Amino acid sequence: MTAENSLGRLDDDDYPAYTMGRAAEMLGTTPNFLRAIGEARLITPLRSEGGHRRYSRYQLRIAARARELVDQGTPIEAACRIVILEDQLEEARRLNEEYRRAATGPGADGGA
Repeated sequence: MTAENSLGRLDDDDYPAYTMGRAAEMLGTTPNFLRAIGEARLITPLRSEGGHRRYSRYQLRIAARARELVDQGTPIEAACRIVILEDQLEEARRLNEEYRRAATGPGADGGA
């Protein structure tokens, strides 16, 4: 891997750059919380060659949302399900908007 490729990954939201300890520290939580949301299948961390969990910035944002819900008293399993549903809803809205733009774009009237 070249230095240029390595630097390009600094902006990659999906690059697993954070260890479990660092991720927990950034979220203000414990490694056990990260394990629990992994067991609930909210996020699936990648593994280093040594088998250690590694988290991406995207995964940390998802974990932070789950933590907000847990801090408000939501059970962790329910919090994970809520976050998954929120993510699915956002994706459905994004796709719906794409389809709407495609349907109203040039030539969308059927070429009448």
